[in-house]
Amino acid sequence: DGTPPERLLALARQRGIKIGIAQHGGIQEGMRNDDDMRQFLARWAAKPVYRGMQGDGLVWPKMFSKEMIARLDYVIADAMIFPEKDGRLVELWTPAAKVPDPEDFMERYVAYNLQVMNEQPIDILASASFLPEALVSDYDRLWTDARMEKVIETARRLGVALEISGLYHIPSKKFILKAKRAGVKFSFGSNSRGKDLGNIAYSIRMAKECGLTSRNMFTPQPYDKKPVLRRG
Repeated sequence: DGTPPERLLALARQRGIKIGIAQHGGIQEGMRNDDDMRQFLARWAAKPVYRGMQGDGLVWPKMFSKEMIARLDYVIADAMIFPEKDGRLVELWTPAAKVPDPEDFMERYVAYNLQVMNEQPIDILASASFLPEALVSDYDRLWTDARMEKVIETARRLGVALEISGLYHIPSKKFILKAKRAGVKFSFGSNSRGKDLGNIAYSIRMAKECGLTSRNMFTPQPYDKKPVLRRG
């Protein structure tokens, strides 16, 4: 959002964390080709941060070379821009997200989460288990064991970490414990800009309550182990 790098680094020091800076890439905004990504990597090369990308849409892997994507420390994506039956792309965090049939939505939404992980060479599924505002009060009922297990098993099989969101306070403790038992890794995400950068209080609380240690946490892989090269 235009916040000077020095301010971001100062916030990270105040909070005692090493931050990741994720630039958007794909159909929505931000980076659109290798040259854009090269400039982003160069801008932050001398800074003590992780350099990542938020992949927008399912086509972004075709917009960059595999070699350039593998230079990033991590790639994240989410399922929050949701394809409706009529072809519209709905931003689930906005009032435009209407859900007349929650059960039908959940079946399609879980399937889309799996598609995001299967079709994109990502390291982290961001905002894992997010629901539109109209459904938040029914989170525990709608995220059944079977639905959680589908997401968890796909993440485990593909080596995708699940983000514990400091902004949305998700996933739930039950979801995290299930994923932990399955051997899935986790990351902490603030999904924020400016003064809220790195606000991961919920993430830390869940880590303590769920007994997460460094062994349960995502760490950037070496170049030749990045998903975009490993998965082909």
